Amino acid sequence: MTTQVATQTSKKRPAGGWRHAGQVLVRTLAAVFCGYLLAHAFSALAASVLPFARPDRVVAGALLAFPVWCAAAVYAFGARDWKRAVGVPLLLALALLGLAGLLAEQALRP
Repeated sequence: MTTQVATQTSKKRPAGGWRHAGQVLVRTLAAVFCGYLLAHAFSALAASVLPFARPDRVVAGALLAFPVWCAAAVYAFGARDWKRAVGVPLLLALALLGLAGLLAEQALRP
């Protein structure tokens, strides 16, 4: 009887299949590319608003961008669906880049 049950369960297809693999691929691409864009935007904004000398602002912004990228990667795999995994970091990155563009003159201070 156990062999009959084993053969019946082995004939079932795995849940998800290609759809699951596609969602993992999209989330991975979102973690890498949207996370990088968000980290870059954060670094650009931090380089313009931090109250340090210019070289220190750039270095601090670059160092603080790595945890932002990691957080974006964690969010990409923790989001409810793939649209949120891509959309939220992308919108945040565009907002931060826009704010950094508005404060570009402030970034030129010594």
